[in-house]
Amino acid sequence: MIEFDRIEDLCERLALGTMATQLSHVADQAAREGLSFQEFFERLLQAEYHERQERTRSFLTRMAGFPSIKTLEQYDFDFATGAPKPLITELTSLAFIERAQNVVLLGPSGVGKTHLAVSLGYKATQSCIKTRFVSAADLMLQLTTAHRLGRLKRYIHRAVLSPRLLIIDEVGYLPFSREEASHFFQVIAQRYERGSIIITSNLPFAQWDTTFAGDATMTAAMLDRLLHHAHVAMISGDSYRLRERRKAGINLPSAKSKVKVGQI
Repeated sequence: MIEFDRIEDLCERLALGTMATQLSHVADQAAREGLSFQEFFERLLQAEYHERQERTRSFLTRMAGFPSIKTLEQYDFDFATGAPKPLITELTSLAFIERAQNVVLLGPSGVGKTHLAVSLGYKATQSCIKTRFVSAADLMLQLTTAHRLGRLKRYIHRAVLSPRLLIIDEVGYLPFSREEASHFFQVIAQRYERGSIIITSNLPFAQWDTTFAGDATMTAAMLDRLLHHAHVAMISGDSYRLRERRKAGINLPSAKSKVKVGQI
């Protein structure tokens, strides 16, 4: 037991806490199963590795800034008949992040665009991929503040370029000033072919210039970069939020239309 105490102490000193706590348990397993020293040591290392991976996943999930945790399994494709399930399912492989490709989710309010964006982001954090979720309004506020404080370059490096996956929610719900539109263009330009972006918007691309201070030239240049390597899902259907009201007999307009799916 003295040897065990010394080994546990060394593990603690080397920040191998899981190996220290699992040492006695794994040693008992090794004795019962007749494991070789190499097999015993491999199991200890596996325990340490899996615990560190779990801590990393938990940390990345907390730091991502998700409004809540959503998964694809929770998304009701039976209700959201306009959601392109084959494309969304393909995106869960996260290959688009490895290829620095973008995802754009378009559709009316309430069809689950944010749910899908968060579910892909959460999937990324569970694969130990650094992710950041932010609404377009909050991003513009933070960029504008950083610019006025003379810290824009530092902010872009830390908050825009650092995550491998950047999720920008609700583009188009509020119009940008010319300064904000310029900052948004920088975000897209800086991440172009360097890191993936997921964007949700209630506006078709033809109307994006109305959000970006009416500057059609800058909007076209921004979309050119955003869509060069992008998966675009145009989602149609009724609002999840209004579904219960309809069940209660309250008549509300429907947003159903044809589905369009594609990769640009």
